[in-house]
Amino acid sequence: MGDGVVTDQGQLARLGHVIRARVTQIMNLLNLAPDIQEAILFLPRVERGRDSVTERELREVVGVVVWIVQRQMLRRLDPSP
Repeated sequence: MGDGVVTDQGQLARLGHVIRARVTQIMNLLNLAPDIQEAILFLPRVERGRDSVTERELREVVGVVVWIVQRQMLRRLDPSP
C-alpha cells in the first residue's frame, strides 16, 4: 500500500484470496514490538496440537501501543517468549 502496488486493504484481500477482516488481523500484528514480532516468526512449527500463541490471543496485545506493556501481556499468555 505504501509503495503503490495495492491501494487499500480491500484490494490486498482480493489479491490474497482472503476477507478484508483477515488482512486487518494480520496488519495489526505490525503494531507489536519488533522483538515480539521476531519471537513469533521464529516459534517452532506446530505439527500437532495447539500453537503456543494464537492470533486471537494477540488481538488484545496489538491494541496496546506501549511495547513494555505488550511484553508484560505476552508473558501472561505464554511465559516462553
